[in-house]
Amino acid sequence: MEVLKSVVEEHMDQMADLIQKITTELRSGLRPAYENFMGFFHAIDWKEPWLMGLLAFHFLFLLTAILSRKSTNFQMCLFLSALAGVYLAERLNVFLGKNWKSFSGQNYFDPSGVFLSALWSGPLLVIAIIILINTLFSLCYMIVRWKKAELRHRARVSRNKQD
Repeated sequence: MEVLKSVVEEHMDQMADLIQKITTELRSGLRPAYENFMGFFHAIDWKEPWLMGLLAFHFLFLLTAILSRKSTNFQMCLFLSALAGVYLAERLNVFLGKNWKSFSGQNYFDPSGVFLSALWSGPLLVIAIIILINTLFSLCYMIVRWKKAELRHRARVSRNKQD
């Protein structure tokens, strides 16, 4: 019983420390995160042609996903393409890191891949989530249509049995 009591007290101490750390972070606000984001944003030369092309690619990919929302098969191809792009991001980062001088004014491709994660994988994941949500809504709509058709069929069958 003493062992259990000491384990529970130890757990409670850990939880109290965790809550204290969280409240300290919340008191400091979002200012440090905002400052880090703004530093990242200003460190990028947004007028480089390849960055404009990347942003245009993401915009067109998103537009394609939105305009093809009623075509489930095409949406699944887009979904798999987006996830394949995220999957290949590490290899892409290594390749672009070795060849950055041929297309960029500075090397954005660090070994940890933060830049490519933020500007390549992040938008692709957002688009994939949008496609997934659209697919779930389509699936719910299809289930409702199926159930209505089933109920109509049962009503017809029961009417025919009564006649």
